[in-house]
Amino acid sequence: MVAQQLATGLQARTRIKFCGLTRPQDIERAVSLGVDAIGFVFYPASARALSFSRAAELARYVPPFVSLVGLFVNTDAATLRQAVEAVPLSILQFHGDETPAQCSTLAASVRLPWLRALHVSAGDLAASAALLEVAHRYAAADGLLLDTLSDGYGGSGQSFDWSSIPTALTSRIILSGGLNAENVKDAIIQVRPYAIDVSTGIEVLGAKGVKDHSKMAAFMRAAQAADSC
Repeated sequence: MVAQQLATGLQARTRIKFCGLTRPQDIERAVSLGVDAIGFVFYPASARALSFSRAAELARYVPPFVSLVGLFVNTDAATLRQAVEAVPLSILQFHGDETPAQCSTLAASVRLPWLRALHVSAGDLAASAALLEVAHRYAAADGLLLDTLSDGYGGSGQSFDWSSIPTALTSRIILSGGLNAENVKDAIIQVRPYAIDVSTGIEVLGAKGVKDHSKMAAFMRAAQAADSC
């Protein structure tokens, strides 16, 4: 169903994912605000990383019909199986150096759909052509998450030039990178992505993984307002 929705590009509103949640109260607030998806980070080097046991505890706060996304960076099949056995994930998000074949093989091994994160360089004049080429390579992905190129594997809180996104890709895109309550409305109006993804932009300043409930609410209001424009 995810693939069909992304392929058609037909939707009544922009889907919203809050990522990097680490506390029950933040999940409960996200759910009360109406998010479509919640992201758990399983990259040990991340300040927002969760153990599988902790993620399983937090997953109890995620109700039916809210997707649970697991973010992985260069993981192996055994580790992925452990994660899926412990946590009721809905979809996988590959955020490292995984090839198209590796993504497909890993996802097939646990029978889950998958997203591929692509890192866009700010100021890269060839970004549009490069994105089209990479998107073609990852045609089997259920969606493409566009994040800002940074040291490591994302989570910089910085945005990139949205005009570099080819319109041919918008129905497959989950837009990320530097989004917050102040710019998300403009981002949605300009890009019209299938979905948006935010982490740093809804956090307590300087506290990665700790979400600010007022920022979460402001982000949701701004994102929802964009759909009526």
